[in-house]
Amino acid sequence: MRTSTAAKDRLVRLGTGAHRAVFSATKGRVFGRALGMPVIELVTVGRRSGKERSTMLTVPVVDGDRLVLVASYGGDDRHPAWYLNLRAHPTVRVTGLGATRTMRARTADEEERAALWPRIVASYQGYANYQTRTSRRIPVVVLEPAYADA
Repeated sequence: MRTSTAAKDRLVRLGTGAHRAVFSATKGRVFGRALGMPVIELVTVGRRSGKERSTMLTVPVVDGDRLVLVASYGGDDRHPAWYLNLRAHPTVRVTGLGATRTMRARTADEEERAALWPRIVASYQGYANYQTRTSRRIPVVVLEPAYADA
């Protein structure tokens, strides 16, 4: 039996809220890793509301000061809200991996995605399974430090 869209969205919000509460209270010592990957709190600006929105995400690839995320939404046919938000407002705040920092988000182009995808799947095979559940091309998001212009 397939979960309704509204029910899935409620479950995601509930799970994210619980994860965020424990993660924040323990400064990442609890729930700082999931499925073998580091966990971050990603804060975006809502594309319609303009309000800060927060979600908890795994980071399958940490490449120096660059973080790679996967906008899979568990293989749903819709993009996750956090992805739509960062496309509209690419400056984001990330807490995790021992720091809070401002970063710039961008969607990997096809060549970069092709290079990153094997590393992503090596980190967590579930991402490959998610891709089989949907006809949309699951976006790979690259977060890089946001440096103030001099």
